[in-house]
Amino acid sequence: MRIGIDLGGTKIEVIALDDTATGAASTLLRHRVATPAGDYAGILSAVAELVTLAEKETGQTGTVGIATPGAISPSTGLMKNSKSTVLNGKPVDRDLESRLGRQIRLENDANCFALSEAVDGAVANAPVVFGVILGTGVGGGVVVKRRVHVGRNRVAGEWGHNPLPWARADELPGSACYCGKRGCIETYLSGAGVVRDYLARSGRQKTAIAIADAATSGDPQAKDCLDLYTDRLARSLASIINVLDPDAIVLGGGLSNFVHLYSALPVLIRSYTFSADVGTPVVRAMHGDSSGVRGAAWLWPIGGSSTST
Repeated sequence: MRIGIDLGGTKIEVIALDDTATGAASTLLRHRVATPAGDYAGILSAVAELVTLAEKETGQTGTVGIATPGAISPSTGLMKNSKSTVLNGKPVDRDLESRLGRQIRLENDANCFALSEAVDGAVANAPVVFGVILGTGVGGGVVVKRRVHVGRNRVAGEWGHNPLPWARADELPGSACYCGKRGCIETYLSGAGVVRDYLARSGRQKTAIAIADAATSGDPQAKDCLDLYTDRLARSLASIINVLDPDAIVLGGGLSNFVHLYSALPVLIRSYTFSADVGTPVVRAMHGDSSGVRGAAWLWPIGGSSTST
């Protein structure tokens, strides 16, 4: 059995999957609890209790994988870049291993999303997958032959903190990003970026989803806003194709529900890539909000090979 934990800022979710070597798994149990906000010890206890619950309810023991914002620094062994700031500077993986009395696998939630979709999701068995999360932030993950590629510095896939490619004069210098720089892709393609663009055009405040609905209903300012969003996304994905050239790109997060993206992106991407005959599929995630917790469960070896590099 595989146990996955999605350690989020507002909720912690557990899933138990039956263990197979084929990449096809059924769900044995799912449960979620509220995250003890700002309480590091409470978070450790909540994770341990969910693992105990999963094993008690199923009558099986399982491997444990955990998806969390941020990553363990290879130089310090401590959590960094987590929006759940109480985790930063803590040896989260070691503390959880101590609580559970066993080895765990812990990865960034975007990496887990990409792994889930590459193993038994929308891009199952594609050799090289780039997974994209478009939501309150802009994350990414790289999976090669069902293995998460984290890179030497554990920042592989963090495309959201590169500059917007081929930025136009009226797009510069860009908004300030929480990372300390300006004009990051995340500031344009996050939900907040869509809201900000629409406010500048219309003087009205709407959520990103409401803006998409307004565009569908004929609001010209909302349509212009989404057209620009699609073009910026195409530029950003084209730069990924030019460097990584993945076999497939899968989109997740709330903004991946903008259905017009999937018809508009292929042509736009080709206009920006180095090769004019690029045919990289860009598809919507199959498992939706479940991808992170499912990917955490898949962090352990599949068919005897490691899923983390």
